[in-house]
Amino acid sequence: MPKMIFVNLPVADVAASTAFYEAIGFAKNARFSNAQSSSMVWSDAIYVMLLAKPFFATFTEKTIVDAATHSTGHYALSFDSREDVDAITRAAVEAGGRELHEPQDMGFMYSRAFEDLDGHGFGPFWMDSAAIEAGPPDQA
Repeated sequence: MPKMIFVNLPVADVAASTAFYEAIGFAKNARFSNAQSSSMVWSDAIYVMLLAKPFFATFTEKTIVDAATHSTGHYALSFDSREDVDAITRAAVEAGGRELHEPQDMGFMYSRAFEDLDGHGFGPFWMDSAAIEAGPPDQA
């Protein structure tokens, strides 16, 4: 079985968050979704679980922070082109998300950033495949 990751995010409104993630290209896995959670598929190995905050609280004794006011993580998503990076960012903003800053173009890598409806941060990026093979640029 391949290694997989399931990112669990507390959300205020499961239905609204599900619609947002569908709008930016995730697919809902109905078999593992209900009124208090949605299983959103990014790839065969990457899932985002949208959990209503009261349900999310059953998994931890810690305080659930407000992602709109506190940074809880920033999830980078790789894409095959700059255009794909622009498209998901545009879709996120059109679906009610918020763009965090202007596009960052380093030549070998291009990235943007947005937040979902609850303030969870995402950083879609494209990297030149030759740059991946060569490793990070010399910082000297």
